[in-house]
Amino acid sequence: MNLSYAHGTSGTALLGDTIGANLDRAVEAWPEREALVDVASGRRWRYAEFGAAVRLLSRGLLGSGVAKGDRVGIWAVNCAEWVLIQYATARIGAIMVNINPAYRAHELEYVLNQAGISVLVASQTHKTSDYRAMVDAVRASCPRLRSVHYIGDASWDALVAAGASVTEDRLAAREAELSCDDPVNIQYTSGTTGFPKGATLSHHNILNNGYFVGEMIAYSEQDRVCIPVPFYHCFGMVMGNLAATSHGACMVIPAPSFDPAATLRAVADERCTSLYGVPTMFIAELNLPDFAAYDLGSLRTGIMAGSPCPVEVMKRVVAEMNMAEVSICYGMTETSPVSTQTRRDDDLERRTGTVGRVMPHVEVKVVDPVTGVTLPHGAAGELCTRGYSVMLGYWKEPGKTAEAIDAGRWMHTGDLAVMREDGYVQIVGRIKDMIIRGGENVYPREIEEFLYTHPKIADVQVVGVADERYGEEILACVIPRDAEDPPTLEEITDFCRERLAHYKIPRRVEILPDFPMTVSGKVRKVELRDRFS
Repeated sequence: MNLSYAHGTSGTALLGDTIGANLDRAVEAWPEREALVDVASGRRWRYAEFGAAVRLLSRGLLGSGVAKGDRVGIWAVNCAEWVLIQYATARIGAIMVNINPAYRAHELEYVLNQAGISVLVASQTHKTSDYRAMVDAVRASCPRLRSVHYIGDASWDALVAAGASVTEDRLAAREAELSCDDPVNIQYTSGTTGFPKGATLSHHNILNNGYFVGEMIAYSEQDRVCIPVPFYHCFGMVMGNLAATSHGACMVIPAPSFDPAATLRAVADERCTSLYGVPTMFIAELNLPDFAAYDLGSLRTGIMAGSPCPVEVMKRVVAEMNMAEVSICYGMTETSPVSTQTRRDDDLERRTGTVGRVMPHVEVKVVDPVTGVTLPHGAAGELCTRGYSVMLGYWKEPGKTAEAIDAGRWMHTGDLAVMREDGYVQIVGRIKDMIIRGGENVYPREIEEFLYTHPKIADVQVVGVADERYGEEILACVIPRDAEDPPTLEEITDFCRERLAHYKIPRRVEILPDFPMTVSGKVRKVELRDRFS
């Protein structure tokens, strides 16, 4: 019996650098290559210029009294300053705390206090968010917060200017104190109940994960990576920024927050070779009325991740967006994030039907959620992962850390998965999303993949809702291709009847204009369940 266990052997060694040292390598190797383009502001940095800007800001943070291990919060939409803070905090051994730009005052207050943030860098406003007003509202109840710097404001200029009084020798002395195993980043996971937990990640965690994600899609200094996904999440700052800088590639920021037209415009104008997004982003781009007008001929690769990737959407991305080498990544914040990834030479079936195979230097296994015993190939169970990528722990929450990481250092993902004989992994749902209808286990992902092939359905989410007879019943929440001609329950039932077992056929359909989403592009299924139960 072949067990569902895989180890990513590799002839390429893990990096032992800190993030600052790794950036220095890129600056030395490719000083004249473009490193960062902020499309909205029209600003550009070559690697030599980017490295110098990071060093100046690093000295500014030192001049502002930031000590090794101090927590520096970044509460901002995507912009060049976000990237500069990411690398500057790493260079001086501070711990950057990512704060979701969608947070409101009470969530901000929780994170400021839970992480013990002493310095906060924030946007001023974006859409309906007045960041300055929210900071003012909570500042009195956050005693550790000693300074706030707003991007584009005199307070930001003062932070940078503080670097003029700090010597390079002082910066070098700080860097000499650092280890690649030091914590460098806290990311708050968006739990569906209670307050979020702060996943604490080291230089070694995220630098290596970014590097190997880039290796899997053959990044080099010739690549230009369009990053419309938020930096506050691993997708943007690790798979985007660190994958780029560890290979001398260019980071392109198309807009402060996701805008499908701005994204495709940036790809065309900047001749990007790689494009990132969650499935809903690619769907929005493909559905633009003038999609065909954008020249996407420069693209060769990219990454689709963040939530299950519908097969039909993936096929359109390959065929219509010139992304023949597009990759699917699977992971979670607590694992830096990527544990499995499809390879650039995988056939279409593997790149559309799986989330790839184990990453280099990582282990994965599929276990019985109750007993913890490793299951044979083909059996569904909980996916667990172990290796360099597993977080140091949840910040100041050892009890919750122990619930997630077992005594063998395996991270329990909470995802239901199947490992095939060829080692490729299929995600069949979340343990908590699994529907139990009359004693039958139903995996929403399987039904969603099938319904994506219906000609009237643009997007679909399947959830379980309370039912007196069966315990749970199956609800399909549908965004139609044509709002004037949505599919009926009868049409969906007929479509499913010959292809799905009777207990998997949705008994209810709700037509929606959109889905409730997190800022990182994940559908809030819990909200759909609550709304329609």
